[in-house]
Amino acid sequence: MTIPERTRPANDLTWLMIAVVLGAIMMQLDATMTNIAYGTLLREFPSSLLTMQWVGTGYLLAMTVVMTLSGWALERYGGRATWTVCIALFLAGSVLCGVAWSAQSLIVFRVVQGLGGGMILPLGMAVLAQAAGPSRLGPVMSVMGVPAALAPVLGPVLGGVIVSDLGWRWIFFVNVPVCLAAIAVAWRVMPPAAGRARPGDVPSGTAPRLDVLGLALLAPACAVIVYGLSEAGRYATFADPHASFPLAAGVLLLAAFVVHALRTRFEPILDLRLLRIRGFATSSMVLFMGSGALFGAAGLLPLYLQQGRGHSVLETGLLLIPQGVGMGISLFLAGRFTERVGLRLLVLAGLTFTGLGSLGLTQLDQHTSETLLGALLLISGAGVGAVMAPAMAAAIHDVEPAAIPRASAANRVIMQLGASLGSAVTLIVLQGRFDLLPDPHRPTPAGLADAYATTFGWILAFAVTALLIALAMPGRRPGRHHTRKPASADKNKKETTP
Repeated sequence: MTIPERTRPANDLTWLMIAVVLGAIMMQLDATMTNIAYGTLLREFPSSLLTMQWVGTGYLLAMTVVMTLSGWALERYGGRATWTVCIALFLAGSVLCGVAWSAQSLIVFRVVQGLGGGMILPLGMAVLAQAAGPSRLGPVMSVMGVPAALAPVLGPVLGGVIVSDLGWRWIFFVNVPVCLAAIAVAWRVMPPAAGRARPGDVPSGTAPRLDVLGLALLAPACAVIVYGLSEAGRYATFADPHASFPLAAGVLLLAAFVVHALRTRFEPILDLRLLRIRGFATSSMVLFMGSGALFGAAGLLPLYLQQGRGHSVLETGLLLIPQGVGMGISLFLAGRFTERVGLRLLVLAGLTFTGLGSLGLTQLDQHTSETLLGALLLISGAGVGAVMAPAMAAAIHDVEPAAIPRASAANRVIMQLGASLGSAVTLIVLQGRFDLLPDPHRPTPAGLADAYATTFGWILAFAVTALLIALAMPGRRPGRHHTRKPASADKNKKETTP
């Protein structure tokens, strides 16, 4: 007896969300746990900090390069195959990192990890968006915020425990069972053709052609810009040639890609025509500025707690728990209230909370109580949780179903660039404030607190800018979808969606 399509495991939205979250949380936990282990790695592999920083930079650059390919790969090969290959490559990279014998080998294997991990989030976003449909887009996309909420909380704590009790290699080996579970669940529940254009969109049997020239321009452009921003953060200035030359080269490559994308007869690797859609354009800019605020704060807070407050790595992880709790609460509430209040109102509320939390952090001094600090982290975390998922949903709300994979890939590229900019700017400002102290090598508690408080002002600036942009977002509720598609497609979708 044939099982009706709507009851097959491949169409079970709940299990599909579990599969996507498994992959996403594995990747994001890996990044936060690896950051904790840098001090240990410097002792394990005697090398300079300049060399060891490539453990993170190489991973980030590899992710950025393949991120631009995710939309095309999803449309060309489908969700199940693309997802499985990405998770398997991340798994292979994790095992290789765990058996690394030198700093150079670890850097190479981290690049392998990044090549697998770069597509995971845009793939998950695209597959979930297409499976959920516009009426459930907000609540379902809030699931993608769960890994982002858990990683800052669990990552530093788990990383500290693993490094202390099991050794640094187990930071990578713990990925193995999670990867295997993500592959097993996805193979059973992920639609094999997720991400491909529907029969009415392109002739049957055709597949999108890879935009080779666009890829040759865009991937290096993004990678070089991210590298330049990373170097700007490390040298604490945009003027240093290590930062200015890559940034200039990246901007030129990006400009060349824009010209190509607007003139090519074929479908570009990153479709700039999506920017004509008001919801996509405004939400993407909110995600750009919001990512700058999120990742800028993510870099500052652990430094402040360890350098300004003298806490250990494990204590720092525990003190950051209120931020993750706030994110978790707001993600839960955002999923429940999306239908009632709409995406724009949620984003505006979230940015208001983020701004209030950041404003409080600009008032830090050496006497600020940790109770007050925890409350500020709870507020700012709640704000971030209420911004990112609704903004991601709003960005693809008015996009044609066949264009969702490319829109999701574009969103991830925009968010990655925003995150890199936020991290670089905050580190540059912080170093500049340190240089102004009477004795930068022996700063007083008051001087440290003042330097960090001033730097948090830039996080506030990112949040306020995002808030102003969010005012221009469309105010429609998630269920009111306005993309052009045949009425019969809507009818069939209602009959087959679980």
